[in-house]
Amino acid sequence: MLGLPSAASAADPLAGMTLPEKVGQMFVGYVYGDSATTASASNTALYGVATGAEVVARYHLGGVIYFTWSGNLANPAQTAALSNGLQAAARADSGVPLQISTDQEGGIVNRIGAPLAVSPGNMAIGATQDPLNALRAARVSGTELRQLGINVVDAPVVDVNTNPRNAADGPRAFADRTVPVSLFGAAAVAGYRLAGIGAQAKHFPGLGDTTVNTDNGVAVTNETRDQIMATHVPPFRAAIAAGVPSIMAAHIVAPALDPTGTPASLSRPIVTGLLRDQLHYNGVVITDALDAAALAAIPRDQVILRAIDAGMDQLLMPPDPPAAIQTVLDAVASGRLTEARIDQSVRRILHMKQELGLFNWHPAPTPPSVGTPAALQTMSTIAAASITKLRGAGVPVTAGAHVLVTGWGVSTTTTLTEALNTRGLTATRLWTGSPSPAVIAQAVAAAQSADTTVVTTNNAWSDPTQVALVQALLATGKPVVVAAVGGPYDIAYFPTAPAYLATYDYQPVSVLALADALTGRAGTPGRLPVTIRTPDGGTVLYPYGSGS
Repeated sequence: MLGLPSAASAADPLAGMTLPEKVGQMFVGYVYGDSATTASASNTALYGVATGAEVVARYHLGGVIYFTWSGNLANPAQTAALSNGLQAAARADSGVPLQISTDQEGGIVNRIGAPLAVSPGNMAIGATQDPLNALRAARVSGTELRQLGINVVDAPVVDVNTNPRNAADGPRAFADRTVPVSLFGAAAVAGYRLAGIGAQAKHFPGLGDTTVNTDNGVAVTNETRDQIMATHVPPFRAAIAAGVPSIMAAHIVAPALDPTGTPASLSRPIVTGLLRDQLHYNGVVITDALDAAALAAIPRDQVILRAIDAGMDQLLMPPDPPAAIQTVLDAVASGRLTEARIDQSVRRILHMKQELGLFNWHPAPTPPSVGTPAALQTMSTIAAASITKLRGAGVPVTAGAHVLVTGWGVSTTTTLTEALNTRGLTATRLWTGSPSPAVIAQAVAAAQSADTTVVTTNNAWSDPTQVALVQALLATGKPVVVAAVGGPYDIAYFPTAPAYLATYDYQPVSVLALADALTGRAGTPGRLPVTIRTPDGGTVLYPYGSGS
């Protein structure tokens, strides 16, 4: 069992911590390898040491974030053992436990799949109209993450998706209205708390009005301060009231909140003025990933220093972690930053770790217990409640019919085809992705010999080739069912589709619920948590709450 740092006093948990140890607590980075002692050339190139354990020890990292591409998430037993090894390294170093996190939002942003019980995405949960489903899903997901030694989840997204062409959020948001997002977001925070894991509300002050994902470029909202405060900030107030231990600040530019055009994550008027002083939040505030394209034009050392000046506590994934840490150490040495300012953030970080019980650390079980029947049933019940029918001609499909499954998603079309074949239909598959004219012609030919075609789409509003495919299939005159496996907005681009179902994401649990709806095994109780308008944003096609 781990206590406070050995030199710390009960009155001052920072006592005895060196400046490098304190600065290290402010950084959350990734390490390569499937175990804490796996030597990786990628670690050596980035950090100058070969193993994750050495990275934690040399730089006294406060947190590690897991990804598949860094080799951390091969299977549950491996991930649990990695967590145990990294925690042991932290314990042997400063004695301060690691924050271990990952982006397990459910839906379209999900780092760990089966055998875990994967959640439908936020918009699918919003379509159930029951905030308790957000609590249930978060509690199951958080419980399973704890089994892997993950103690903070980078969720929930509490942005209000007011822009249908939003490339950052879309179905990651619960809804396009403030009140339901606030209710569902607070319920998710409560669910994670019940699971004993820390939640992280994101992306302050809200990414719902933008069209650009800050990972890929500069995102700007031109809404007024009153609009932002009335629409996008209340879900963060609700998360704070629910006790969220961490909030992620976005890199969005909001001139109404900071006329200098500084990204929110580097803006003192937004982080300190709004979040700290006006919303009275004293928990941990973490940046979005600092390797984002939105910050590429700002010198790396200035990104680090301006984030700290803004009031940030944790700095996520700087492109060059050793240089970033040295920037902070040099700034303290020169007087550019005070050690008291570092202490302010570290106290918040240590308080969060204490509140999460990390100082009473116990190794993650090996093997971990995940994917239990009860957990899987919870997620499947939520998915079934989310399926939304906006048009229903030919649904359910007649038993025994020959069905062509085509469209977006290699695994999505495979899963759906296999599911329909076990539910009384004869289904064949032709994956098209973003199809060329030749592939569209193949799909049309296949559709002409099928009784019904089910075509999957994902954000067709941004992909004219998907729209062309659906229009060509509709032109055959044969029965066509469009199934949107991303945001539900695609129907605005083919409003004559006779049948249209929204699943809101492409996780297998949602695709299986779609198969049940297509075959009549289940109904379509979901209701739109957004309003769908014509592509020009004018006429309302399907108001909030639509469905049958």
